[in-house]
Amino acid sequence: MLDKPVINKSLPINTKDRPTQLLSLPEVHSTIEVPEGAGFWKKMMAFTGPGLMVAVGYIDPGNWATDIEGGSRFGYTLLSVILISNLFAMLLQHLALKLGIATGRDLAQACRDYYSRPVSLVLWVLSEIAIAATDLAEVIGSAIALNLLFGLPLPAGVVFTAFDVLIVLYFQQKGFRIIESIVAGLMGTILLCFLYEMIVAQPSIAAMASGLLPRKEIVSNPGMLYIAIGILGATVMPHNLYLHSSIVQTRAFKRDETGKRSAIKFATIDSTVSLAIAFFINGSILVLAATAFHKNGHFEIADITDAYHLLDPVLGVSLASIFFALALLASGQSSTLTGTLAGQIVMEGFLNIRLKPWLRRLITRGIAILPALIVSYLFGEKGTADLLVLSQVVLSLQLSFAVVPLVFFTSKRSLMGSFANSRAITFFSWLVSLIIIGLNGYLLFNTLFR
Repeated sequence: MLDKPVINKSLPINTKDRPTQLLSLPEVHSTIEVPEGAGFWKKMMAFTGPGLMVAVGYIDPGNWATDIEGGSRFGYTLLSVILISNLFAMLLQHLALKLGIATGRDLAQACRDYYSRPVSLVLWVLSEIAIAATDLAEVIGSAIALNLLFGLPLPAGVVFTAFDVLIVLYFQQKGFRIIESIVAGLMGTILLCFLYEMIVAQPSIAAMASGLLPRKEIVSNPGMLYIAIGILGATVMPHNLYLHSSIVQTRAFKRDETGKRSAIKFATIDSTVSLAIAFFINGSILVLAATAFHKNGHFEIADITDAYHLLDPVLGVSLASIFFALALLASGQSSTLTGTLAGQIVMEGFLNIRLKPWLRRLITRGIAILPALIVSYLFGEKGTADLLVLSQVVLSLQLSFAVVPLVFFTSKRSLMGSFANSRAITFFSWLVSLIIIGLNGYLLFNTLFR
């Protein structure tokens, strides 16, 4: 079994309400044994899973619109922005998993330990807003996919997404490894769909390689800069930082310094490889748009539905649009699973309140369904596309309130001990944080006032 978390006595606040056991994932928490004395690959398999669950948040439907618009308008140029965004994500997710493994506390619990009650409540509210915005993107993405695949009207598709709560609750009772396997299967479906799209589209290898190199025009061209910031803003998800810091604790390993150091190494490999897969998928969406649309003179494709309808005639392959919509549906459903867990982690970590999973899920999904249903009924496809963009703006606004505490805690030697960030990691972490905060602030300002 997992040891009780080690609480650092130097943390000054809220010692009276600290829990005596891991609160995160109470309904699905099944310890996954890490074999001692095993070889590299056996240990790697034991630690594989949390990275994939985090990675699906980087390919949720909210990313699709920015990637499609970037590819259709500017070709392969913004591929470098997707690469840089993923490198930022790899660093931040490493910090999140390190916090969880080194301290036995997830990010929400660490915030409750360190900050005053009013500050913790504010951070909790902001986290809930971010999770609701994420769920909104999943609802809209799934509804659009159901409309494209089966002709289901958008309002009906939005209502239909309410039933995925039953699926989530069913598999939560089967154990955490089952949920990881489902997410891995959905991730594999998305990956295979875009491998097919890349084979059919036959993009230019030289152009893709060139697009991976940052260009000065990304900053000098206002239109390109705006989309580049949108891609960055849609990439790093605040709820993923809370999620990752908790689910890495589902592995049972020796909790001495050597054991923790080994766990951080394997968890980092899991996270980095998974995010590399997410980079391939996000990059594929942009490359597909660049090859199918930009190359053929369709420069204004920013809508998922328009992209779906244009794929077959442009590429001349009847299955291209079907695989595109199937990947979108898998993206929405995989993000639903991880969003549910993140919601439980955030509420229990900040408030030390445990709700029944079905009640927690119904509340979150209800908040997301209501605006999506109203907008889809009154304004149709255009309205839902705009609402999808708005959900990403809301996420951008919330991001700094998760990133700053994460970097602060992992740089604090009194909390992390020998696992505290080195000076170099601290410098780059704060630099990345400032860049993300600045660019997301710029995106928000321009979205509201331009």
